Amino acid sequence: MIDLKQLRDDPDRFRKGARDKNYDPAVVDQLLAADTELRAVMTRQQELTAEKNRIGKQIGQLAGQMKKAAGEQKAQFQQQMQQLQQRPNQIKQEEENLIAQVRQLEEQRNALWLKVPQPADPDVPVGSGAQDNVEIRRWNPRKFDTAKSFAEQRGFEPKTHIELMTRLGMVDFDRGVKMAGSRSYVLTGDGMRLHQAILRCAFDFMTLENGFRPMSAPVLVRDELMVGTGFFPEGREQSYAIANPTSEGAGFSLAGTGEVGLMGLHMDEMLAPEDLPLCYTTLSPCFRREAGAAGKDTAGLFRIHYFEKVEQVVICRADEAESRAWHQKMMSFVETLLQKLELPYRLLQCCSGDLGPKNVDMVDIECWMPGRGEDGQGAYCETHSASRLYDYQCRRLNIRYKDPDTGKPVTCHSLNNTVAASPRILIPLIEMYQNADGTITIPATLRPYMGGAEKIG
Repeated sequence: MIDLKQLRDDPDRFRKGARDKNYDPAVVDQLLAADTELRAVMTRQQELTAEKNRIGKQIGQLAGQMKKAAGEQKAQFQQQMQQLQQRPNQIKQEEENLIAQVRQLEEQRNALWLKVPQPADPDVPVGSGAQDNVEIRRWNPRKFDTAKSFAEQRGFEPKTHIELMTRLGMVDFDRGVKMAGSRSYVLTGDGMRLHQAILRCAFDFMTLENGFRPMSAPVLVRDELMVGTGFFPEGREQSYAIANPTSEGAGFSLAGTGEVGLMGLHMDEMLAPEDLPLCYTTLSPCFRREAGAAGKDTAGLFRIHYFEKVEQVVICRADEAESRAWHQKMMSFVETLLQKLELPYRLLQCCSGDLGPKNVDMVDIECWMPGRGEDGQGAYCETHSASRLYDYQCRRLNIRYKDPDTGKPVTCHSLNNTVAASPRILIPLIEMYQNADGTITIPATLRPYMGGAEKIG
């Protein structure tokens, strides 16, 4: 949620921000109009309150004068008193009408407020979509170069993760689809063990090696939390709504990321500044409808409805430099983990049109998958996203701290980043570590989580 004061002071910045993100800038003017109308009505409420106070004082003064007056003068005071006493009844009726207007106008303004996207940072490239994203850098492990073919370097043509996992009994797609429909799967045997290994490795890496606090996060959440984290109203079509909510009467949905639960921990809280930054990690199931993805990646483990993810979230002071520093640091954690796994990857700077409504900046990390690509020669595919949001989520969730110098409440900043999402991360793992005989070498980093085993198959 954007800062209304900033919008009033510099609406052109938000109009440009909307255009750069492929949103209709008209929503900015609609919000300004609704905000102006609401403020005018609220001003009138304040004027009526002030008038009531003045009348109260005047009545008190007249009452004192009447005690001393007599005859015609007293009659005049009585007449003035009657006139003054009638006005509060008129004010009361007008106030009731204004209260109803404020309620209606607040609903209209708040609905529009949620639709205005946060402008991208000035150093984010302007572009219409993913095709305009810009590569920042790439990393290759020793003895492998993504500029060359897999066969040229390994001496055999690579198989896809679907072929490899099916042959080794690591996955059962048919039974998954039978039970849960398209884009479903069942990890079996060493497939399930490898899935658990990468998740546990990522979780331990963040908590034991990097000091993030391990937390559980609810997956079934109130819709107000989906709104608060910026997944509603934009993106509602990607979530699973609960058709039979609890007796509490609130709407509930399944979260598509652990970020929702981690951010909701401190909703409506005033945090102690000395406790910041808050650095959390969770491992949670995630649910996404993949609406609009019909016909795309329907086979395999790339685009699925249910997966598990280790997520990192940071809530920090409202300081741009600190937010930027954390963004870089959180990405460095992921890079270190991928380098430990010796998986080729690249960092991709997302352009304005690929940021979505809430991010001021986002960097995707894409791993090399030998079995993908239109020509079957491999391709970089997204496995991680690192988002910087400033106060967008915290403003919606009302997460604040008191400025140590002024004592005034300040809205926090937040960031989030995937650490590992499985089973998608299994695709580069299995395809990069495949052998000519169809077996899969287990990366050294994961062997302690696989009972010391060095190979699958």
